[in-house]
Amino acid sequence: MSEHCGSDNKEVKSSCCGSKTEVKEEAASCCAPKQSFDWIMWGSAIFVGIFYLLYVWFGTDVHEALNDSFATMAHTSFEMMNTMWWGIILGALAVGLLGRIPNQMVMAVLGKPGSRKGVFRATLAGLMLDLCNHGILMVAMGLYRKGASLGQVMAFLIASPWNSFTLTLILIALVGLPYTLLFIVCSMVIAWISGLLFDRLVAKGTLPNNPVQAEMDENFKLWPAVKSQVNMKQFSVANILGMFWQGLKESKMVVRWVLFGVVLLSLIRAFIDPEQFGVWFGASISGLFFTLLATTVIEVCSEGSSPIAADLVNQAKAPGNGFVFLMAGASTDYTEIMALKDTTASWKIALFLPLVTVPQVLLIGWLMNTFS
Repeated sequence: MSEHCGSDNKEVKSSCCGSKTEVKEEAASCCAPKQSFDWIMWGSAIFVGIFYLLYVWFGTDVHEALNDSFATMAHTSFEMMNTMWWGIILGALAVGLLGRIPNQMVMAVLGKPGSRKGVFRATLAGLMLDLCNHGILMVAMGLYRKGASLGQVMAFLIASPWNSFTLTLILIALVGLPYTLLFIVCSMVIAWISGLLFDRLVAKGTLPNNPVQAEMDENFKLWPAVKSQVNMKQFSVANILGMFWQGLKESKMVVRWVLFGVVLLSLIRAFIDPEQFGVWFGASISGLFFTLLATTVIEVCSEGSSPIAADLVNQAKAPGNGFVFLMAGASTDYTEIMALKDTTASWKIALFLPLVTVPQVLLIGWLMNTFS
């Protein structure tokens, strides 16, 4: 669209938006069509806002002041937003900063799009970035817009959700160092294999390619470019706020589905008793599938998934189920699937996320239960 309406070329303007005297009048209809009201975004925001304020008003007495369903929705909205706010803010800052970094610098860090090395680098980047799954999702969509291959984006996204430094320490405390290291290694393997598979599917034409995929400049030098960027940027309060606001605007589609996910989780918790699933989580084939069902239905953020996974390891004596709960929770996450669909404009790509990853997760979970 920018080639037709965003140029300073007068002839292009005339052909797209009418005569030069009509450019301003026609801009709204030709170059920037008015968008309809975002009912999902603002409806979810109002829902979460109302129930959040109800919990703030009544506090721990919310279950006495409201009926059980409303009290549960209020508590869930309060708990989830207090858990996720820092990830959303840091994610927006990261997206804003990413938007100011030249594409060549991003690709120099991630490696050549479509290559094994590039997918492996993206896996390591996802492993090391200390953000919650919603913050990671915002950054991953930013990487896609920067030109990363679909395989790199998927590897980054799959390796990230619960592998932050903070949650790794929590898992060590809950299940011990050996199981934590095993979970990390297995998640990296799944992320790397999945990234390679996605790039292969793109190469075969099964999935659409990233339309803005960048090409690597073999002569590009990363560190001189980094020093140049640091010298150019003035890290004032105004610039940081500008980066945050820009990142938040670019992450609007992600924030929309995050809020909608909170709404769904509130309704699920209000009307489905999680204890009904507890007796089905044994170290068996059926236990793995019931764990998959539970982590799909009872959607929790990365911070909330670790204690539940630890309970499956310690109480149910099913380490594979704990791993499935952590990994499949990300693969079947409604927010991630919808954000992928919006960013890539492809339902096929979004639905291939669980199709590619869930069988691997179940296989490794079964092996963990069998040989533990």
